Amino acid sequence: MGVWELLLVGVVIALGVCGVLVPGVPGSWLVWAAVLWWALSAPQVLAWGVLVGATLVLLLAQAIRWALPPRRLREGGATPRTGLYAGTGALLGFCLLPVIGAVPGFVGGIYLHERLGVGGHERAWSTVRTLMRSGGWSVLTELFACLLIAGAWLGAVVWG
Repeated sequence: MGVWELLLVGVVIALGVCGVLVPGVPGSWLVWAAVLWWALSAPQVLAWGVLVGATLVLLLAQAIRWALPPRRLREGGATPRTGLYAGTGALLGFCLLPVIGAVPGFVGGIYLHERLGVGGHERAWSTVRTLMRSGGWSVLTELFACLLIAGAWLGAVVWG
């Protein structure tokens, strides 16, 4: 697979990760489709291993999401900017503290947005709890799965 094709696969994966934060966009399936495209274009054992792992991670994430309460983020007070802060925090956390940093980064991003908006620690933390209960865990589950898949793909491309 050439550099341009790898770049296109990376762009589709990035769009899928961002799509998780946008309601109605099948972000996780975009990530999976990009990994499938890569595995079919570069038929190696490592590529197929990443594809199988991505499939299992997404199926597990979907099962967890179905067990969680439905998303009602708008009723909880979430705005598109809240999603932007949460997604940026999760991505930074994922890179700074590999894998497990996405969770505190996601929550920290929501907290930062609310702290800048409402100004007080108690009100911001109360809003974070409300948003996480009203669907934040569902978004975090899907985003975490997509970040894991993106990290596995990137690792396979760079070191594989």
